[in-house]
Amino acid sequence: MPAKEEDAKMQDERQTALGRRYFLKAFGGASTTVVAAAALCPTDAQAYDPGEEEMRGRYRETDHVKAYYRVNRYPKQK
Repeated sequence: MPAKEEDAKMQDERQTALGRRYFLKAFGGASTTVVAAAALCPTDAQAYDPGEEEMRGRYRETDHVKAYYRVNRYPKQK
């Protein structure tokens, strides 16, 4: 008799383990599906408005810029 009880107990433990595995496998598959569906949903693109300050020209030919151009001139080709 003790052997049959032990077999029954092991059978119950195996069923519990399979139930947990099935649940985790199903939960993982469902979460993957949700993430994939969320990534595929199209959304409207939002355009960035830089504003006046960022659109104005910033380049100034100051003395140090002129010196850079003067020092780094390419030799004239003949």
